[in-house]
Amino acid sequence: MPSPEDLAHLGRAVALSRERMEANLGGPFGAVIVRDGHVLAEGWNEVTSSNDPTAHAEVSAIRRACTAVGDFSLAGATLYTSCEPCPMCLASAYWARIARIVYANTRDDAAAIGFDDAFIYDEMPKAPAERAIVMEHRPTPEAAAAFAAWLAKPDKVQY
Repeated sequence: MPSPEDLAHLGRAVALSRERMEANLGGPFGAVIVRDGHVLAEGWNEVTSSNDPTAHAEVSAIRRACTAVGDFSLAGATLYTSCEPCPMCLASAYWARIARIVYANTRDDAAAIGFDDAFIYDEMPKAPAERAIVMEHRPTPEAAAAFAAWLAKPDKVQY
């Protein structure tokens, strides 16, 4: 049984999805990030209004939350989202160290209204040479040197 807090934050994510969609800002997706009972940020799909294919609700919320807390880590936070995150948004949640994701609609529900990520899910486990996007590995000494410099950098911030 979901908690009243979960229902409230998930309800807000769903409301954002509808409000922002009806304002013609993007598709019907909304997200809220909460940690220790406090809303850190909200996000909504801004793909078509910003001409940014990465401006999904979850990514937008993660960007705003990280700015709000002044850290790239959202460890301990919960991401409430109106729909199961796509592969990009799921990867972003992992990078942000999100602890938990609560979502309303499923990826199948999204596919039924024209947002089908199955192709991307299918592409991810393939070897680079087998993917639909042509990927060419061209190692250079400069690229290797940049990685070596990072490894040796005494004041680097690990993430």
